[in-house]
Amino acid sequence: MVEARDPSERTHTLIVAAGVGARAGLDFPKQFELIDGKPMVRHSVERFLSHPAIDHVWIVVGEGQEEQLKEALSPLAEYRLVIGGETRQQSVFNGLTAIRDGGGAENILVHDAARPFVPARVIDDLLDRLETATAAIPILPSVDTMVQLAEGQLDRTVDRSSLWRVQTPQAFHFAKLMAAHERFAVDQNASDDAQIFRAAGHIVTVINGDEALKKYTLPADFAGDRNQHMRQTRTGMGYDVHRLASGEDLWLGGVKIDHDKGLVGHSDADVLLHALTDALLGAAAAGDIGDHFPPSDPQWRGAASARFVEHAASLIAEKGGIIHNVDMTIICEAPKIKPHRETIRRNIAKLLSLGIDQVSIKATTTEGLGFTGRQEGIAAQAIATISLEKN
Repeated sequence: MVEARDPSERTHTLIVAAGVGARAGLDFPKQFELIDGKPMVRHSVERFLSHPAIDHVWIVVGEGQEEQLKEALSPLAEYRLVIGGETRQQSVFNGLTAIRDGGGAENILVHDAARPFVPARVIDDLLDRLETATAAIPILPSVDTMVQLAEGQLDRTVDRSSLWRVQTPQAFHFAKLMAAHERFAVDQNASDDAQIFRAAGHIVTVINGDEALKKYTLPADFAGDRNQHMRQTRTGMGYDVHRLASGEDLWLGGVKIDHDKGLVGHSDADVLLHALTDALLGAAAAGDIGDHFPPSDPQWRGAASARFVEHAASLIAEKGGIIHNVDMTIICEAPKIKPHRETIRRNIAKLLSLGIDQVSIKATTTEGLGFTGRQEGIAAQAIATISLEKN
């Protein structure tokens, strides 16, 4: 974790992940349950960290959950941890206080970790609304018939046209929300921050919510087929070749390797990362590396290819996507790849915020055949598997 940066005129996110998940029927806090291959809390953290308008992410966890959070988010580091209270309201207040003590913020988005799939569009719309309002929340209409019960029996039908489902993240001017929490009675119970903001006399505006923001609360919400209905799996392939020449550096997978020859190209000519970039872009149907980083553009001369991979990953994140695993093959006679394989795996895992077991690196030769067999160049193939929210 890192210390908070200068927060003046910046937008922060506070993710509330301090619950025990009693209603979820689990024997551990639900925010650490695996959803679509990752701990639930990690999904929203990654989405806010990757959003260009979010400058800092704070996470509130329950006392004693610190190590679970660190393990769930490893190797992510750009967040600040806060210990929560006995209620959601107290946890948010603790988080707001920590932000204030760290220098404050201009805008704050408060989000429940139980809503893991945060669309970038919702974040954009909330921040756009804060240009003219002091608060905004996402809502969705109630589509089912709504009733009231009395003693376990149907009492009356309620007009659903006036009932809306409230979601998070909720966006506020930070100073006003901080003051509203300070004035709110400690013996009152609030299920979200919009209630506290309105109790202080402020107006809360609304934007269109998103079905992807459904909350994971009950055991049925964690059923294995839920994500299959909400998401689609995609695979992308990439292939690249670069020529070997004397006097050039040899970069493979973001790792500089000692060799008597290096790869020639407009950037650092990292053939493995170029193939990986195309695989990621292909999985997201976002064109190819030449579309985003044309070799005719002088700004990419000598550029580190890690930037290309990070860009492709950010496009997937903006689409609400998740990278599940990548598999790559390096084709060359020399140098020997095995001594460098684990270092390359770790580097790519770090670039993509993946676990090491989600990154595969293989190497092969062509038995002396072709340009790779003659040691004239190196080729690389890559496959990436991702999932995207269904439209």
